Amino acid sequence: MTDKQSFTTEEWTKILMSPTIAGMAITAADPSGLWGMLKESFASGTALVAAKTDPGANPLVKAVVADFATADGRGEIKEALRTRFAGAEPGDIVPRTLAALTEVAGILDAKAPDDAAAFKAWLEEISKKVAEASKEGGFLGFGGVKVSDAEKATLTDIQKTLST
Repeated sequence: MTDKQSFTTEEWTKILMSPTIAGMAITAADPSGLWGMLKESFASGTALVAAKTDPGANPLVKAVVADFATADGRGEIKEALRTRFAGAEPGDIVPRTLAALTEVAGILDAKAPDDAAAFKAWLEEISKKVAEASKEGGFLGFGGVKVSDAEKATLTDIQKTLST
């Protein structure tokens, strides 16, 4: 079974922040205002809670969720995100998130081959839930589309990046 001890501290931090990064990529692809960002953030958080309560969840997913639930884990994520996105312009966010997910995919393939597919599928599922959380392109909740073209393109990029 793969768990936190299977990785270096740096590798674990990258894996730990990957659920946040997966959602962040979608939000950055087509920002949908404050209300939309809140809905998308909630969708990402809901995916973590669902994994925590799912008895059939992958053990590596459970280990990430357990660490995410601690103050130390959240502090680690916050600092890692701050470092990765320091000085980023809005147009830099999606490429930086994809680069981070590429690193995570490589780490998983090398050090957790038995858990890699399930973990990557979980990250992809998080990104889909975030994409579907808020309509894009409408006005005051009217009109718009469930998933914008920019979000669809980013979902495709995430799938390619994770090789799912």
